[in-house]
Amino acid sequence: MPLDRKKDQAALKHVFGPVSSKRLGQSLGVDLVPMKSCTWNCVYCQLGRTMRYTTLRREFYPHGEILSEIRQSLRSGAHIDWITFVGSGETMLYKGIGHLIEEVKKMTEIPVAVITNGSLFHLADVRAELMQADAVLPSLNAGSEALYEKIDRPAPGFSFRQHLDGLVRFRKEYRGKLWVEVMLLGGINDSDEALNELASALNTVAPDMVHLVLPTRPAPEQQVALPGEDRIERAVAILSTAAPVMHPVKGGMDLGSAPDLLEAVTAIVSRHPVQEKELSAALLARFSGNREEVERTMKGLFATGRFATLEQAGEVFWIPG
Repeated sequence: MPLDRKKDQAALKHVFGPVSSKRLGQSLGVDLVPMKSCTWNCVYCQLGRTMRYTTLRREFYPHGEILSEIRQSLRSGAHIDWITFVGSGETMLYKGIGHLIEEVKKMTEIPVAVITNGSLFHLADVRAELMQADAVLPSLNAGSEALYEKIDRPAPGFSFRQHLDGLVRFRKEYRGKLWVEVMLLGGINDSDEALNELASALNTVAPDMVHLVLPTRPAPEQQVALPGEDRIERAVAILSTAAPVMHPVKGGMDLGSAPDLLEAVTAIVSRHPVQEKELSAALLARFSGNREEVERTMKGLFATGRFATLEQAGEVFWIPG
């Protein structure tokens, strides 16, 4: 990438990457909402606690500004497997995402994914805005009202029944890939009882696939813990009765093709904490196993002042400085 193109990429406010996604390959992320605008206050959220719920949909940023950045990123020539709409909170709070998807479809044949908690799917206009997406990845972390309240901690007025009904309605209308994301939490929703309730709920939704994910990043609440390997395998077995389950992927980030390491790492860390060992492994692959170069590069990155570290459960994470 030419030097001026690097500078252009560094100036982007809403678009980041492409970054290596464990489920979507090389994903160009499009962040649509300000930190942290959300309808939920999940116990596991890598973005921290929701200090003030946001339930009103609005156009947080001009459509033209976002589309211009996507166009600019597509011109970079980087390999992109998916264009993924996400949010520093709940993606579907962005009013007009349907127009953005429609315009992106005119620009490129690269498929479009939308990551959302699905809390607003009970609204017809929200469902309508997603019809042109190639894949939609909503959350379903519980099969009962009690666990829904405990894990997702929704804004007042939201209920488990409303959430589930919204997912069911969306499934009936949507013709793309519906991949439901389940966050498996040790000691919270990994018991046989909780998993059987969740499988029953998933049966009513009928997704194409279930993506089982784990709380591997710092969480705002101390009770959040990784489930044991036996509970993960049990979850796969039980939830597979409702839909094919993608086992939690343990692959790492890919920095091999990043034209500007500092900007690439900054873009990733600004969206979520990154394990120091994961960053080290990605750099080790980039530098063909040269550990001295990895150590030198990590020191150089940290010396920019853009990053700080956080230790949780014996793991060191890089976070924005």
